[in-house]
Amino acid sequence: MSNDPRTSIGFFGHPKGLTTLFFTEMWERFSYYGMRALLILFMTAAASEGGLGFSDSKAAAVYGLYTCGVYLLALPGGWIADRIVGQRNAIWYGGIIIALGHFVLAAPMEWTFYIGLILIVVGTGLLKPNISTIVGELYPDKGARRDAGFSIFYMGINLGAFLGPLLCGYFAENVNWHLGFALAGIGMVLGLIQYKLTGPSTLGKIGTEPNIKSDEVQTTGGNNGMAIGLAVLTVVALGVMHSMGVIDLLTAEGLAEAVSYIIAIVIAFYFAYLMIAGGLNLNEKKRIIVIFLLVLGAAVFWSGFEQAGSALNLFAERYTDRLIGTWEMPASWLQSVNSFFIITLAPLFGALWIRLAQRNLNPRTPLKFGLGLIFLGLGFLVMYYAAQLVTEGTKAGMFFLIFTYFLHTAGELCLSPVGLSTTTKLAPKRFVGQMMGIWFVGTAFGNLIAGLVASRFDPSQVQQMPDLFMTMVMTAVGAGLFFIAASPILKKWMGEVQ
Repeated sequence: MSNDPRTSIGFFGHPKGLTTLFFTEMWERFSYYGMRALLILFMTAAASEGGLGFSDSKAAAVYGLYTCGVYLLALPGGWIADRIVGQRNAIWYGGIIIALGHFVLAAPMEWTFYIGLILIVVGTGLLKPNISTIVGELYPDKGARRDAGFSIFYMGINLGAFLGPLLCGYFAENVNWHLGFALAGIGMVLGLIQYKLTGPSTLGKIGTEPNIKSDEVQTTGGNNGMAIGLAVLTVVALGVMHSMGVIDLLTAEGLAEAVSYIIAIVIAFYFAYLMIAGGLNLNEKKRIIVIFLLVLGAAVFWSGFEQAGSALNLFAERYTDRLIGTWEMPASWLQSVNSFFIITLAPLFGALWIRLAQRNLNPRTPLKFGLGLIFLGLGFLVMYYAAQLVTEGTKAGMFFLIFTYFLHTAGELCLSPVGLSTTTKLAPKRFVGQMMGIWFVGTAFGNLIAGLVASRFDPSQVQQMPDLFMTMVMTAVGAGLFFIAASPILKKWMGEVQ
């Protein structure tokens, strides 16, 4: 009988290791989304209510920096696993750091709050990219069975994301904020326990050793000099902007703006470098332009989608009628709606794409991006009408947020599954690893912009709220229409890449 974990049969006929990774990821997402649902509500709650008493702008900036950091640190997290500790140890150490971060957040002091957030960012950067890598290594054939395995794995993600806000949110809003953070930490500990108990028998030696060599990713010459030059240019530019009063690096809002400038410079400089000095032929340059547009489109999408945890979370708390009879539902519970729709809608969208593909009607990536962005804009159009009610002195019904999250989830299912996959297919082979990195940088950029946009969510300026949501409508729909209009050209530039 073979001891190879890849051939073992367990979870729905899949390798037994998938069970271990499913529940590890489920509990990690339980802790992450449970805490995320509380984060901005806790920061803006008055000190007398157990919160930090931050202004909306400061809280949104901190939220944006936090979610941005989670994606940015996925890059060094993957590097550390590949070259130093291996994926399995990276997951273990990352989970421990995440749990510590949640328990530090449970301490009722402002300085421990920042340390807790930093620990969660570092731990998530270690765990998140490497657990997905091991899922892939369970399926050496890379066929349909592998796709099905990832689908099951993503169900674990969304099951944790669904349960986390419900449990952590209930105890945080009805008992004590810090109890909610502690419960998120307990969830991560449960995930670590089952990972340690079942991992050795179900995963074998997969991911135990660093993977220093790579057959597909090559280091190109001159990158060190480019990086040093870019770093010097960025530091000088930020110093000049700070001295001129354009940004204030000593405040959360100013720091968030500074990081957004840094990321924008990195993305623009990197693609310019590839086009000018990357040694690309004409077809490769066309594909690089497509990747650049996809990265920007994804950044626009996430800048709106991630309002769920910031501006829309505040809207749920302050301006939404959450009464069910005489009981008021916790605002954080609405953070579970997206995961519920993912679980219920993902199979339908998957079946739709398959049916369209059988008829040669499956939309190519640019068209799916356009549809995703338009769905995002339509969601904010719903919020525009909800905000109009608020300006008239009436609380909005929960239906507005639920329908918004439905539309945003539809947009996510159009755009998110194809983005990174298409990017890696379009990238010249010698730049595949770098393109994976720049995709995460673009996602981080979108998350940070989401925080900056939410910082304009001023409760004292309720009359401006409809304009804020309409701006999101125009931006998202405009970007979506651009992708639809440009789709014929972009499809030609993509060549045979599906």
